[in-house]
Amino acid sequence: MTKTIQYWIFTFILLNLCTACEESAKEHYAKLLQEWIGKEVQFPNNPKFTIQGRDTVNFPLEADYKILTYVDSIGCISCKLQLNHWKAYMEEKDVASVRFLFFFSPEKKRDIVNTLKENIFTYPICIDEQNELNKLNHFPTEFGEQTFLLDKENKILAIGNPIHNPKIKELYLKIIQGETVTPEAETPQTLTTFSIDRTSVQMGQFDWQQEQTATFTLTNTGDKPLVIQAVDTSCGCTKVEYSEEPVRPGGSTTLQVVYKAEQPGAFGKTVTVHCNTEDSPLRLTVRGEAV
Repeated sequence: MTKTIQYWIFTFILLNLCTACEESAKEHYAKLLQEWIGKEVQFPNNPKFTIQGRDTVNFPLEADYKILTYVDSIGCISCKLQLNHWKAYMEEKDVASVRFLFFFSPEKKRDIVNTLKENIFTYPICIDEQNELNKLNHFPTEFGEQTFLLDKENKILAIGNPIHNPKIKELYLKIIQGETVTPEAETPQTLTTFSIDRTSVQMGQFDWQQEQTATFTLTNTGDKPLVIQAVDTSCGCTKVEYSEEPVRPGGSTTLQVVYKAEQPGAFGKTVTVHCNTEDSPLRLTVRGEAV
């Protein structure tokens, strides 16, 4: 097993998809990465790219590096897409030369189109109504395993969603910039400890058209500054307001989690907080019923 494969297993287990280092998880990701790293992705002939599902646009697949994300019809579409995060990511100068390939295979085309319009997402996307891309490649079924960094020959260099995990984002950037990806290349960081007043909030029943807010207080219990590096939400209907300023030892900061229901119904949403602690990422939940 190469160092690159070993490093990706370490990254997936500790930083992305697993909360415990179980042997079965290690075996799963070892098999996943050995199967997919270096594999060439097959694309349908002449895939049609559109702007918000309207007119077809000319969008060549060729580029030195490509980030391919495939979204199937299972689960909450806005939760998976996180389009505002993708827009911000694509505007970063470090990935200006990268081509982004979005293949969406929805059960109902209008669900994707509405989401694109609501988020004012005008980047070309392929609405793959026949699920041709997946039929050609048989992608993993887990959403976190359906985004890939490809080279110019469409061979997979790395797996993972850079929008949902800053460590995956960092690794993608290292590969794009030609850096060696090994455990020794991992940037060391100063760690601290923390406490939090609660990790779950029950919002109860409320009018689905009214926003609801939950507050979490994070306290730095260590002797080094606490830095919130990134905050991810499991759904576009959940937003988090927080300060990016480092928290001094003994100090506290708050995270305001704002939930706006898209429709009536019971819900459970997750907020993932990445910070410079050994226990990172921290997962918070908000639950309730919009009526």
